[in-house]
Amino acid sequence: MEIDGQLIKAKGPKGELSLDMRPEIAAEIQGGNLIIKPKEGLDFKKEKRVPAFWGLTRALAANMLKGVSTGYEKKLELIGIGYKANLEGEGLTLSVGFSHPVKVKARPGIKFAVEKTVITVSGADKELVGQAAAQIRRIRPPEPYKGKGIRYAGERVRKKLGKKAAVTAK
Repeated sequence: MEIDGQLIKAKGPKGELSLDMRPEIAAEIQGGNLIIKPKEGLDFKKEKRVPAFWGLTRALAANMLKGVSTGYEKKLELIGIGYKANLEGEGLTLSVGFSHPVKVKARPGIKFAVEKTVITVSGADKELVGQAAAQIRRIRPPEPYKGKGIRYAGERVRKKLGKKAAVTAK
């Protein structure tokens, strides 16, 4: 890890990331720890947004350091008869009830893995991993009547009763 002015660079086994900080925030390394704090001489009564930038920068730096050391992953489940996913090179091919297969390209720094009906999206950048998983889920979000679609692992979908409720209500 190194600091070059307002740029923090981190390198690890999972990749290399950098963070460009706001001018109101300073960073330094003390005893192997990254310290992020507001620049000296700022008046918090006049600069009301500085504490928010301070916390945001600290969280982004912590996510960056965790990402280059252990990485992030999100799991997606395919629920539905005939729904499947296949790896094709760096991308995915999804068969999720459309008349054609849907192809998803992997962005740089993102890797896909498929086990039966579970897709794993992994990478060093937390934001990119979440965005890639959201893009895949957006192809066929879970529908509320049968629950079919692509959902995050552990996500609960509230089901509606549909026509049955209208008939029994009379």
